[in-house]
Parts: sequence; C-alpha cells; structure tokens
Amino acid sequence: MSKELIMLGTGNAAARHCYNTCFLIRNEAEYFLVDGGGGNMVLNQLDAVNVSCKDIHALFVTHTHTDHLFGVVWIIRTIAQMINQKRYTGTLRIYTHDKVIHTLRTICSRTLPPKIQAQLDCGIVFHELTDGDGFTECGIRFQSFDIHSRKEKQFGFRATFADGTTLACLGDEPFNELNRSSVEGVDWLLCEAFCLYRDREEFSPYEKHHSTARDAGCLAQTLNVKHLLLYHTEDHTLDERKQAYTREAAQVFDGEVCVPDDLETVSLD
Repeated sequence: MSKELIMLGTGNAAARHCYNTCFLIRNEAEYFLVDGGGGNMVLNQLDAVNVSCKDIHALFVTHTHTDHLFGVVWIIRTIAQMINQKRYTGTLRIYTHDKVIHTLRTICSRTLPPKIQAQLDCGIVFHELTDGDGFTECGIRFQSFDIHSRKEKQFGFRATFADGTTLACLGDEPFNELNRSSVEGVDWLLCEAFCLYRDREEFSPYEKHHSTARDAGCLAQTLNVKHLLLYHTEDHTLDERKQAYTREAAQVFDGEVCVPDDLETVSLD
C-alpha cells in the first residue's frame, strides 16, 4: 500500500513566505484534502504537486478561520465549474461541523455566480459532523472530534488505514485532554508549532493559544506516539526551520520528528 501526506502549506495565518497549513492524504490513487489555506494559492499548490481538482472528491474542514477556509471556497468554485463543463465525475463531499457549513454557504451565496451556487447540495455535498462521528473515505476510516477550542469551534480527526496505520490531526491549537482516547498511541501525530520555545517572547504563542516545537515534543512523548509532524509555524525562520524545530522537539521526544516544507511529500508507509 502506498500512503503519504502531501503538504500544500505549512505556515500559520500570518505567513507570507509559505502557504497556510493544508494538506492532502493520499491512499493509493485517492486524495483526501484537509483545509484549503487562505486563498486561490491552493490551486497553484495543487498544480505544483501534479494533483488536479478533478481527482479530489473528499475534503475535511477544521474551522472557519480565514487561513483555513478561504481556499476551500476556491476549491468549491473550481470543482463546480468543472461539473458544469462535464469535466468532473462524481461528487465533492465536504466533511465538517455546522458552523463551517453555515459560513461556507454564506460566503458562496454572496460571492459566487448562480451557476456555481447551483452545484451546492447537488454535485457538491456537505456532510455535517458532530463530536465523535465517523465516516469512510479513500479507503480510510475517520473519526472526528471536537478539539474544545477556547477561540473557535474546531474539529480534528483520527484516521485509520486498512493496514492499521493511525494518524491524528489536532487542527491548529494545543491538545485537549478530553481527546486523549482519540490521539494516544497513534503512529503519526500532526500538531501545530507556532514557533520555537526560544522565540516565545517574540511570537507570543501562549497568548494566541498556540504551542512551541518543544511543547509539541513533550505532548508527543506523553501520548506515546511514534512520529510527530509539525506544521502551522511562523515564517521568519524558514531557512533554519526544519533543523531548528526538529532539534527542539527531539530534545524531549524519543520518536521521529518531521518538519516538512511546502510541497513536501511525507511517506506514511
């Protein structure tokens, strides 16, 4: 089995020198998109990794912040246009919670042409999730969970592949103990790291309810995961980010630390 993550973006909301965090999960020949970043740059990122929107039929949206949501509007627009032109087979299924669905419907109704809007609930279908709901896409079993954010309603998920490999996405905020059963012991933990611990005075991660690379490493060690992937970072230290973030997390975590760049592919095999 061939399974991998394709990181379309790895930056936080304020990043300008890398794209906002969003990624594809590829399982064999199928793609599952998680978030869309902050704009139509998501289409460029997909082109750069040779993935067409016509190959994307499932999408998970964590929350309504602009750096995660606005790219989804461009995905909807592009796929709806493809459907109208008979260049897209099947449906686009969007999995998310009620607030994201309401927000996407509102944005689409006020910004997209009627021919594009006509595909909502037709060729583009929303699947509303509540805490703990499960679904299967791309041969992967997903279980969603409310991350219990103090800022904005947000969902993460646990993904289980057919061979038993497990992956947990925490969204872009720190871990909440209420979700331990969904996260503990996974093979891959996807966790935000707003900045290095050494730079906490400069970037104020805790005031923004975010973590440092060191915090993420401590979490991974506590949760007994095998691999820790860090994303949603600042973009001031891109030249040294991979080495510096890896080094800081590895000081407190015994497993493998992965700090991908935009457009990097990470094997899950």
